Amino acid sequence: MTAASKTSGSIEQPAQEALPGARAALLLLLSINLFNYIDRQVLAAVVPEIRQEFFSQGSTPGPAVQFLLDTLQSILGANPENALIGLLSMAFMVSYMLMAPIFGWLKIKRWWVIAGGVAIWSLASGATGLAGSFGLLLLTRCIVGVGEAAFGPVAPSMLSDFYPEKIRGSILSWFYVALPVGSALGFVLGGLVAAYLGWRWAFYLVVPPGIILAVSCFFMKEPEHKSLSSAKKGMSFSDYREILKTPSYLLNTLGMAFMCFAVGGMGFWMPSYIHEYRGVGNLAQVNLIFGSILVVSGLTATLSGGWLADKLRARYPGAYLQVSGWGMLLAVPFFLAALYIPFPYAWVCLFITCFCLFLNTGPSNTALANVTRPEMRASAFALNILVIHLLGDVLSPLLIGALTDMLGNDMTKAFLSVSITIFAGSILWLFGARYLQADTERAQAKAHH
Repeated sequence: MTAASKTSGSIEQPAQEALPGARAALLLLLSINLFNYIDRQVLAAVVPEIRQEFFSQGSTPGPAVQFLLDTLQSILGANPENALIGLLSMAFMVSYMLMAPIFGWLKIKRWWVIAGGVAIWSLASGATGLAGSFGLLLLTRCIVGVGEAAFGPVAPSMLSDFYPEKIRGSILSWFYVALPVGSALGFVLGGLVAAYLGWRWAFYLVVPPGIILAVSCFFMKEPEHKSLSSAKKGMSFSDYREILKTPSYLLNTLGMAFMCFAVGGMGFWMPSYIHEYRGVGNLAQVNLIFGSILVVSGLTATLSGGWLADKLRARYPGAYLQVSGWGMLLAVPFFLAALYIPFPYAWVCLFITCFCLFLNTGPSNTALANVTRPEMRASAFALNILVIHLLGDVLSPLLIGALTDMLGNDMTKAFLSVSITIFAGSILWLFGARYLQADTERAQAKAHH
């Protein structure tokens, strides 16, 4: 090795290692993300109880809710309650996706943004338990979405700054382990607490941990590296144009949108579907089994996907999107089987479906980080959040509920829409894989300038 190469190596060395404070940041952001998904899925765990309280015979909805009921009834038929319940998820997602680009654009200390977001969504979750009407329930879910929008685009961007590209897939996979594990805990804890204390306590109990995590953010330091100094500058229209002209970014984002449609629809309706439409067990038992499936399949798949993509990347430049695409494609037949074969065998098909769906979580988000320059990452993730939720899980809970009402209360047929989006997402990812290496190299070259 020549002296020149040694010097060059020493210059590049900081970019090849995790920055100081990286492990503490990963631990805290993972903990916050865990409660992020717990807060989201507690609602899905108590859907039957909410339906019973606000839409059973003898209940008196307010004028605004009655207007929604009458409007949906004129479109869907006699029983639009499922569609209206789906609006609770939609309200959260609309506020989340609309606010995420704003928080991604803000150029104040990122830990402060996260702290504020965690505090807002935790307090709003507690307020959900206090809601005395369905209208107030909708309002509190909107506020939860605002709080989570402050976290969604900032956290993965910050982790991408802390960790080098060679291990970024594995690191982001650890961060996104919170998706299946937190969702599962939301189902399990929500179902158990609702069974013993009532559905409102499922929302009260998430407030204290959220406040503790929010306060912890004020003791953290931002990642410090000379290549990140430009991240403090505002995004220009040319920067957004650069993002939108990146083929792998666009195809990856659309693939993630179809994945979000599938996961969002399944996550919101599956416990209710299995219990009410397939006649399996009591709701607490269904939440426990489905939550356990999410934990085991999601944990193993998310970590396996990141590890596998990092290992295959040297041999297959498009590995991050190839792993994502093949996983989604394998999910299609198992999901269809879960809809039509009897329980308990359907549980096995659901497990394999969830494993295949979660395989993409780390690789797809790593691909987003790799094809954007450090100063653009927060805005790139924010734009991604806007698109994937606008086209994905903003629509799916409402659409599945509405299709169920339109198809004579047949949610099995309504769930067929999910299999179509799973297949479409797999094709988009496999097609996008061919552009990934060139887009990654282009982003690296621009970052060094």
